[in-house]
Amino acid sequence: MTSALFDPLFGADRVAARLDDASWVAALVAVEVALSRAAAEHGVVPAQDADRIEAAAATLRIDPAALGRAAVEGGNPVIPLVRMLRGAAGEAGASVHPGATSQDVMDTAAVLLVGWAAEVVLDDLPRGRRRGGGLARGHRDTPMIARTLGQQALPTTFGLVAAGWFAGLDRARTRLAEVVGGLPVQFGGAAGTLAALHPHGLAVAASVARALRLADAAPWHTERTRIGELAGALAVAAGACAKPATDVVLLAGTELGEVSEAAPGDSSSMPHKRNPIAAVTARGAARRAPGLAAVLLAAADHEHQRAAGPWHAEWQTIGDLLRATGGAAARLRASLEGLGVHPDRMAANLALTAEASGPAGHAGELVDRLLAQRP
Repeated sequence: MTSALFDPLFGADRVAARLDDASWVAALVAVEVALSRAAAEHGVVPAQDADRIEAAAATLRIDPAALGRAAVEGGNPVIPLVRMLRGAAGEAGASVHPGATSQDVMDTAAVLLVGWAAEVVLDDLPRGRRRGGGLARGHRDTPMIARTLGQQALPTTFGLVAAGWFAGLDRARTRLAEVVGGLPVQFGGAAGTLAALHPHGLAVAASVARALRLADAAPWHTERTRIGELAGALAVAAGACAKPATDVVLLAGTELGEVSEAAPGDSSSMPHKRNPIAAVTARGAARRAPGLAAVLLAAADHEHQRAAGPWHAEWQTIGDLLRATGGAAARLRASLEGLGVHPDRMAANLALTAEASGPAGHAGELVDRLLAQRP
């Protein structure tokens, strides 16, 4: 859930602003208006009714708390929202929610919210990616010690370490963009057959998709692989952020001192400390993502044509997962954009192990190869 206390700390404040209760209400209303417009386009409801519904929606003031209380009886906020919108639309009220079921509106609103919030995540991820690429180019041949199982191993370069960060963030960003961009409208009616709008159901669904700038698809009420793919892409993106954040935390340790954040955090009791707080909080945010993704994957077993519980488990979890991944991306960006690299400390640490002396193999060529994967 959104938190004025913790969202800024864990980098989730920009994402959270697009996932709050007001955003949910706005998305639900947008779906209802688009549905009325689409139904009017195909002669299902009068065009003037769609005009009145849109005008009523623009002036309707909905208290999310009141809507939430009214949602208890029916189990979702669409039912009381439709009542409110019908009342506000007056004689056009009968043209609100034509041929739809609550899940159509909830799922499509959730898809809208994912798109709105993902814009922020997909802005922060490439910023971290670009900074990783810049560090890789700038330190292509900067020697340092590689470490395996926590122990000094063989020479590598900091450029190759940073190129690995770049590659992971690049793959995660590309996949997340693909998944989010492919999320479609949900419109199937009471049992997923569009029976109430036959023979216009498919055309109305396509028009709703166009109006909301979403992909068109057959009803997916209880076929939740898209939600699973979204969960996986978000969790992988969080993991891609956690990797460089973890390396920064370790490399910034007093005994290593090979990197440092530009604005390290203070300690309440030890003024000599300079903590890599951006990387620390990026790790903290990312740690939440796998568990949240697991909730969505475990909720994939929607029974028959409407799930009794698994569907409901998705609503808040999707938002929480977006906040966790978005927070990790934002805090990693802050860490990498101000990261200081200390080749002198890398050289000193490299000299600690005589067996580790020698060339860094194909490190420079591997940097070039990793950076060439994407423009």
